[in-house]
Amino acid sequence: MEILDKGEHSAELYFNLGNAYYKLNQIAPSIYYYEKALLLRPNDSEIKNNLAYSQNMTLDAIEVLPETGLANLYKRFTGYLSFDQWAKTAVFFMILFVLLYIAFYFFRYSTRKRIAFIGSLLAILLSIISTVFAFIEYEDFKTDNPAIVFAQESQVKTEPNDRSQQAFVLHEGTKVNVLEELNQWKKISLADGKTGWISSESIKLLKDFRP
Repeated sequence: MEILDKGEHSAELYFNLGNAYYKLNQIAPSIYYYEKALLLRPNDSEIKNNLAYSQNMTLDAIEVLPETGLANLYKRFTGYLSFDQWAKTAVFFMILFVLLYIAFYFFRYSTRKRIAFIGSLLAILLSIISTVFAFIEYEDFKTDNPAIVFAQESQVKTEPNDRSQQAFVLHEGTKVNVLEELNQWKKISLADGKTGWISSESIKLLKDFRP
C-alpha cells in the first residue's frame, strides 16, 4: 500500500494486492484490485482466472444481458488490448512504416523494393486500424464508470434518498456501473439491466487511480 501512496500503479501491483486480499478471504478488496489490474491489462488470463475465483464467493447472482454475435465479436476484438496498448501498437507500426519506406528508397533490387513497399503499406494500414481501436477503447473507457460494492449488504433505492422504496439489495464484491451522482447517492446499473440508487459510501470506483 505504501507504493500506492507514492502514486505508482501497475497491473502487477494490483494483481498482487488482489491475491493478498483473496488469501485473507476479503471478497470486495480482492475483486476490486483484480478488476483494476484488468483495466490496465484487459486480456491477462491469470488475472481473469483469479478474478473468477473471487467472484465465486459473492452472493449476488447477476445474469449478463445477451449480446448479438457481431457485437460480442467486436467487443472481444477491440477489447483485446487497452486503449493505451492500442496506441503503443499504432506507434510501433508507424515506426515500422517509416523504416520500410526508407528501406524501399535505398534498396537496389526490384524484389526487395517490392517487399519493402508492400510491407510499408501493411504497416501504415495496421497503424491506422490500431489508432481507430485506441480511440474506440478510449471512448468506451470514458463512458464506462465501474465500481465494486464494499458494504457487506446495501439497499439500492428507487430514488436518491433514504425514504424511497427499496429496489433490490446488493452484497460485497458485486460489480456495478455508475450512471450519475446526486449528493451522497449514485445511480447504478447492473449487467442484467437493473438500475437504482445506492449510497456513495457503499461502493468504490475502479477508475480512481489516485493514491
